[in-house]
Amino acid sequence: MIRAMRLGAAAMLIAGTWAAGQERTGAVRVSVVPERADWTYAMGAPARFRVAITRDGHALAGTDLRYACGPEMMPPAVEKMATLPPDGLVIDGGTMKEPGFLRCAVTTTVGGHEYRSVGTAAYAPEKIEPTVENPADFDAFWARAKEELAKLPIDARLTPKPDLSTAKADVYQVSLQNVGSDPAGASRFYGILAVPTAEGKFPAVMNPPGAGVRPYRGLVDLAGKGFITLQVGIHGIPVDLPLEAYDSLRAGAFDSGRGYATFNLDDPERYYYRRVYLGCLRANDFLVKHPKWDGKSLVVTGGSQGGALTIVTAGLDPRVTALAPYYPALSDMTGYVKGRAGGWPHIFREEKDGHRTPAKIRTAGYYDVVNFARRVKAPGLYSWGWNDETCPPTSTYAAYNVVSAPKQLLLALETGHFTVPEQTEKVDRWIEARVGPK
Repeated sequence: MIRAMRLGAAAMLIAGTWAAGQERTGAVRVSVVPERADWTYAMGAPARFRVAITRDGHALAGTDLRYACGPEMMPPAVEKMATLPPDGLVIDGGTMKEPGFLRCAVTTTVGGHEYRSVGTAAYAPEKIEPTVENPADFDAFWARAKEELAKLPIDARLTPKPDLSTAKADVYQVSLQNVGSDPAGASRFYGILAVPTAEGKFPAVMNPPGAGVRPYRGLVDLAGKGFITLQVGIHGIPVDLPLEAYDSLRAGAFDSGRGYATFNLDDPERYYYRRVYLGCLRANDFLVKHPKWDGKSLVVTGGSQGGALTIVTAGLDPRVTALAPYYPALSDMTGYVKGRAGGWPHIFREEKDGHRTPAKIRTAGYYDVVNFARRVKAPGLYSWGWNDETCPPTSTYAAYNVVSAPKQLLLALETGHFTVPEQTEKVDRWIEARVGPK
């Protein structure tokens, strides 16, 4: 018995030593949330933010942090260090006297890793007005461009993609003739077309892409539900190349940070997005001539750069019957010139970059989403979150607020530059209710 007791005591000692020496790790979560449930404050009222830092669901009390608060995307008005109390921290983030968004960013270091999160308070966002100029000859400029496009045959070339096709959808890479960057030339516009295999006529969906360069696989599942879908690329190169080809392009001229978005910005007739905007119209030209199109429903939907192109296409093309953009880029890009947040690609954010020239600011007016939003006629469902640091809500509201067509706004407040399943599900149901098969 004595021997057994000694063995038991030794086992307990070993277990205790192991427990004392074990390490803890796990995901650290930083939460920054405005105190008001609707995240909205009256003009001049102070915005207060609740801060929590947790691991395994419990507060990491005693953790040091730093916070910075002020109008989004602008230099902070408040910067301080603090230590997290056991019951969390409440930060007074200041206030705003004009419509806009006040953001609080919290950063901490745990176990040698830095963690960051933001919370964003709104001040009368429905009253945000755009800063971008609306050129007097805007409509004439784009009418001439559309006439140039109309002179070019569509010249559609389809390549079957059996590896992407299903029992419910036939899939192709499609190449269409488009205007070139040189007004005297032409280019190609590529995408992945998915067509229901079933007999009948179907609504069409055009899906422009987010920024960057990459291959595409098409909206095949949606085609299987009874839609003709065309997911497009914008760069005039095939969208089914090996991945390494896009990696090489992405590391060079097609860098989505700014790269192509500044090409020829000083000349509205040669700016990079001229060919892109007209290419989206060319995609619609193709869809409305498809023998399986129902002749009634043409919807455009996309996010970020694709959200911008969604609004641009609807503003230029009266054939669009519904649009559903997510966090549209290229919106009120001149906000920075006026001392507030501007839209991606933040061309005018830093004066030292040399883009704040009269010629470039003038060109922006012909391409800013705000000025296309003014001309949208189709009903739309617009969706974004307030913590977006890529397409700041100040910029997206500047576009949304000038839309005179029937519109709805679906907010996922806490999201940044991404969507959540609940959000996309609501948008999908909205689209299906308006243009889905009957």
